[in-house]
Amino acid sequence: MGSSPAPFSDIGKRAKDLLIKDYNFDQKFTLSVVGSTGLGLTANGLKRDQIFVGDINTLYKSGNTIVDVKVDTYSNVSTKVTVSDILPSTKAVFSFRIPDHKSGKLDVQYLHPHAAFDSSIGLNPTPLLELSATIGSKDLSLGGEIGFDTASSLLTKYNAGISFNKPDFSAALLLTDKGQTLKASYIHAVDSCNGTAVAAELTHRFSTFENSFTLGSSHVIDPLTVVKTRFSDNGKAGVLWQREWRPKSLVTVSAEYDSKALNASPKIGLALALKP
Repeated sequence: MGSSPAPFSDIGKRAKDLLIKDYNFDQKFTLSVVGSTGLGLTANGLKRDQIFVGDINTLYKSGNTIVDVKVDTYSNVSTKVTVSDILPSTKAVFSFRIPDHKSGKLDVQYLHPHAAFDSSIGLNPTPLLELSATIGSKDLSLGGEIGFDTASSLLTKYNAGISFNKPDFSAALLLTDKGQTLKASYIHAVDSCNGTAVAAELTHRFSTFENSFTLGSSHVIDPLTVVKTRFSDNGKAGVLWQREWRPKSLVTVSAEYDSKALNASPKIGLALALKP
């Protein structure tokens, strides 16, 4: 299904990833360790109380089935079961949390050569229903999504979007927040040799007539090191440095400075992802 359009959630994703992904602030320390057997540990250190919270992840794979179980410090258990190709080009995901007996959810994704469909239903007496669809191709796609709360008989969301994708650039236009917000994003690979790319996102809110924007860039220093920068109209500037110091093991340092908060110190974050 290489020619199929991407799911609706992927519209504008390339620009969003450059502007947001892997940035970590507030002097928060994140450590992720994943073993070859699928057993992993994630620990977060918080600045204010210096408390480290750990999550233990276990991943099982068998044929077309993947079982992901996470246990956090407070003994909450989250389970996700993913089954691919029950029917051709179909993937189903069943998830639930213990002890929350109302958290069960079933997601089903279907890919067609000219369409992609995603549906979600809560497994409880008054479920939340969500449906998204895109039509077109991998280059040009048009889609929308809706959410319906059966308890209140109200629509929880309705969004629409269109995207145009090429290997060296991607543009997207999204109407979100029940038609109250318009977002336009663009990403362009300036130099494929050194991995330099730039991205921008412009947001207009119809209710307040406010406009905001974020600009960002990404540059590959060497095959193992990436540097990203971003700047927003609210005066905040961010920088990120990420290095793969061993295969699939990453160290990421990011910082943000608010030029409008003259007495505030820059926010700094550190993240480590280790894999033996």
